[in-house]
Amino acid sequence: MDKSAELFGALLTVEEMAQADAFAVEGGVSILELMEAAGAAVVDAILELVDDRWSGQINSIPKVTIFCGPGNNGGDGFVAARLLAGAGWSVGVGFLGDIDRLSDAARINMERWQDEAGGEILSVDVVLGRESMQATDVFVDAFFGSGLNRDISGPATDAITAMTSERKASERKERQVAVVAIDIPSGVSGNSGNIAGVAVDADVTVTFFRAKPGHLMLPGRERCGCLVVADLGIPAAALDHIGPTMHINGPDLWEAKFPWPTNSDHKYSRGMAVIAGGEVMTGATRLAASGAMRAGAGMVMIAASPDAAQIYRSGPAGIVVRDVSGPSEFSEMIADPRVRAGLIGPGAGVGDQTRANALAMLAIVDAGIVLDADALTSFAGDPEALFTAIDGTNCVLTPHEGEFQRLFGPIHTDAKWSRARDAAQKSGAVVLLKGADTVIAAPDGRLAININAPPDLATAGSGDVLAGFIVALLAQGMPCYEAACAAVWLHGAAAAEFGPGLIAEDLPNQLPSILRKLKA
Repeated sequence: MDKSAELFGALLTVEEMAQADAFAVEGGVSILELMEAAGAAVVDAILELVDDRWSGQINSIPKVTIFCGPGNNGGDGFVAARLLAGAGWSVGVGFLGDIDRLSDAARINMERWQDEAGGEILSVDVVLGRESMQATDVFVDAFFGSGLNRDISGPATDAITAMTSERKASERKERQVAVVAIDIPSGVSGNSGNIAGVAVDADVTVTFFRAKPGHLMLPGRERCGCLVVADLGIPAAALDHIGPTMHINGPDLWEAKFPWPTNSDHKYSRGMAVIAGGEVMTGATRLAASGAMRAGAGMVMIAASPDAAQIYRSGPAGIVVRDVSGPSEFSEMIADPRVRAGLIGPGAGVGDQTRANALAMLAIVDAGIVLDADALTSFAGDPEALFTAIDGTNCVLTPHEGEFQRLFGPIHTDAKWSRARDAAQKSGAVVLLKGADTVIAAPDGRLAININAPPDLATAGSGDVLAGFIVALLAQGMPCYEAACAAVWLHGAAAAEFGPGLIAEDLPNQLPSILRKLKA
């Protein structure tokens, strides 16, 4: 099951999804209708999973065990139980909680399961003690969904442990078994993706209307398996009512502003990008320069001390190298009106010179500045000086977690995306917080979560190439937020296309293939 193409678009927090449900109800869609549609979507996903994975090879009557919780998530589970029983499955239901405290809609669907399908309801403890657990083909997690705000304990923990054990047995090829989660694997925060002590490890997660950040942020993303976003009949106008500011990163966010060259362009109209080169880690600067060239900058110039400049001149012939002997010469060089964007950080070295050059860039270069790596760490002792200099400047900061902590200190929120958004508002810059779940946050509150980066990107220098991609797009006039989002997506797409064995040097050379597909 590959549903990734369906995932691009707005993301809703748990609170915003509740608003979407309420909007639908106010518009005449009943909670019972929403629950029926949710249960049907779960059944469709189960049938597709079985068809994809087992191709009808399940012996005799397929068996499903559904664990229902006390909320509406459990109500979805009761609907799925009734529909699967009607399709000829052997269905067992384990219920957690107090039946007397069920919501009206969940209670009605529990009664339909009993009356229409002749189903019985057993406690989770009883179900776990039955031998039929070892005969289950599909487990369905309908315990809690995304609204859980506490650690899981008691029988639910036992059930999650049992499902995990049976799933691992399947991975060892001892028998076929799958786990399907409704809304989000129980134990995973719908907002942050963090795990509340223990969490279900699903093969498929079926969520509704729009994905939530917890589906995409680590470590929760790894518990979701294949993510299916099902339509419940909630009107699309609900998005206009909510006004979400968070999206999955993809071309739909930035393609309209992508700077494709035109017949009237020349190297200077496409933008000159200046990269401040250090004296020791010269490879990092060269990787960034190669990335900037491939990403379309009309001219890429490395500014370096006379000694280091000799090293840079041995690199690609298309990169211009300028000798600069100190801060005044650096400032004079970047004051050239042809300079459209600047990058400092990769291989620059931590210290006063890098700090001075960064401040000069922020004061002089208008179109866009990228501060990465050493440039960020150079302000670790005085971040307010950086934030003051950024004021009103088109700037992108690209920290990994360590650099983020050094620059912003502790930000008291569990969600990575929320920390990035707070940092963007505090600094006045677009903050690109790197990782397998990279987050791009703008000072105005817009935010994107990137999901296409493969593990192969965990290689030295890949972040330097990313910085080069960003500065090239800024040099060509792309706005900061869109440039950062586009660069991250292109970076991930290039890595995914190259595949295993990737090193940073491969990324720029892989980019033309991705750009051709994007343009087509």
